[in-house]
Formats: sequence, C-alpha cells, structure tokens
Amino acid sequence: MAMTLKEMPVQKEVAVELYRKMVLIRRFEEKCAEMYGRAKIGGFLHLYIGEEAVAAGMIPLLQPQDTIVSHYREHGHAIARGLETKRLMAELFGRSTGTSKGKGGSMHLFDDSKGFLGGYAIVGGMMPIATGLGLASNYLKQNAVCLCIFGDGAVNQGEFHESFNLASLWKLPVLFLLENNGFGMGTRVERAHAGTEIFHLADAFRIPSEKVDGMDLLAMRDASQRAIDYVRSGKGPFFLEAMCYRFRGHSMADPVAYRNKEEEEIWKRKDPIANFRREIELNALVTPKMIADADQSVEDEIAEAVRFADASPPLPPEALYDDIYKE
Repeated sequence: MAMTLKEMPVQKEVAVELYRKMVLIRRFEEKCAEMYGRAKIGGFLHLYIGEEAVAAGMIPLLQPQDTIVSHYREHGHAIARGLETKRLMAELFGRSTGTSKGKGGSMHLFDDSKGFLGGYAIVGGMMPIATGLGLASNYLKQNAVCLCIFGDGAVNQGEFHESFNLASLWKLPVLFLLENNGFGMGTRVERAHAGTEIFHLADAFRIPSEKVDGMDLLAMRDASQRAIDYVRSGKGPFFLEAMCYRFRGHSMADPVAYRNKEEEEIWKRKDPIANFRREIELNALVTPKMIADADQSVEDEIAEAVRFADASPPLPPEALYDDIYKE
C-alpha cells in the first residue's frame, strides 16, 4: 500500500521540487528518445522512464561530500544529483561541452564537482569502485557516503559478493542500492537468479537490508533516509532493494517482445509521477498554477538543453589523443 503524506509529511516547497525533479527526468528521457530517432544521439540508449521515484527519493537526501557510482541507465541519477541537463544532453550528442567532453556518451556520465563518479557499462563493475571510495572516505575521514546503484543482473556477478564482503569486514560507508526492475535485459529475474528475496543476500555478510516500493516516492524517500543515516553513523554498509519497473525496453533497440501488455498496464497504473501529483493535490500542498509552472519550467529547460547541445561544437579529430592515461 502506498505511503501517504500523513504518514510522511513534506513541506510544500519540497513537494513541488520532488514533483518537478521526477517530471524533469521523465521529459529528459522522452526527449532523448526523440533525438535518438532523429539520429542526434548514437550508440546505446537506456531510458529511465518509470523509475523516477528511485532517483528522486534517494539522491536529493545525500550531502555534497557524498559520491555516486552507477550503471548505464544513469541519466535520472545524474539529473537528481544536479548535473546540468544541457551538459548531459551535449554529452549524449557527442559534443565537446558534454560532461565527459562528448567522449563517454549515454553510459558514461561523469561530474566530479557533483561527486557523480560515473556510469559503468560493465554489469557490476561499479561495485568494487564503490568499495574503494568507501575505504577512501574512512581513511581520509571525509564523512562521505558512497551510493552504489546497480541492477538486478549484478547480483549474479562475483563483484557483488566480493564488494559486500569487504564493505562489511571494514565497515565501509557504502549504501548499496539495487534497482530491481524485474528484468536483466530481456530475461526475467527469476530465470537468472536462483534465490527468492534478493535483499536477504546481505544476511550472509551481516549487512542490514530492506526492500522498498521504488514506485512510491514517499516510501522511497523514507527508506532512503534511514539507510543513509545508518551508513553515515559509521556502522558500515546498508543494502536497499527498490522494486520498480521500466516503462520502455532495455534500450532503444529493444522491441520488448518478452513482456505482455497486461503486465505493462498494471505497472503503469503505479506511475510514480501521476500518483505523487495526485497525492499532493489531494492534500492541498500544491495549486494548479504551481503544477503548471513546474511543468512549464521543465519544458523550457529541456528545450534549452537541446538548443545548447545542437549549438555546441563536436570534438576535433586530434582530441582523440587527449585524456589518455600514460605512465
């Protein structure tokens, strides 16, 4: 059952900002799909549509010194962390003004100034990096939590168990966040994972864990705050499994032939944006004008992001030799 504002009250300004954040992620992704269709964006493109409450419920609760490492469906995480949408769009366009100078593209967003230390295309590849960031935080006394975001496919990788083991042994400040959208590419979780409740995998490593409805913004925010507080207190890592659903395919190349329409309709009735808007309207936290203003500001920002990306120059050929590590 969805959490209500009576159970977890939020201030009017916070409610509007949370709504706007989710709408911004949704509209950014929809515009990316459009730009992909117009060949403005190339390569792989994995959209976050449907999962907005996970990013918006968790990431704004982090502090400036905290870090994030994520997977390849990370546009929503970057936006929730405050990366500029115009620089994100420029990155997807392969332009020099992008967050990685146009060299990373959709799966490799990065902004050190925001503590957003990359999306990683290798399944589970971000987990050892998160463990190292947690070790660095303790060693340097940074009081920084590392949020490590991964998908359900990563729990079957060796890095998952190795990272959980070391994080627990060394009491590292790592918050492991699983976005369980039910599928690893086109394969259902139950066909690839022999266990039942994934969050209980943490029990073997003496790491506390919790499962939360990732389609419910308020539930996600509530569980996230508890998890962050636990990790920041110095007690060690925490594992949060957010149950969610992507409304689009694995990537733009996915025809989604493995899902049926009835299942999709059931999940779309759980749309986090529509349900949160209904909740804040019923509780008189917003007026129609506030919603309209938020929606319009998002449309303006997305239009500017596309204009900026279109007007930005591509990298010159000689830039191929820049940013190369050499001993």
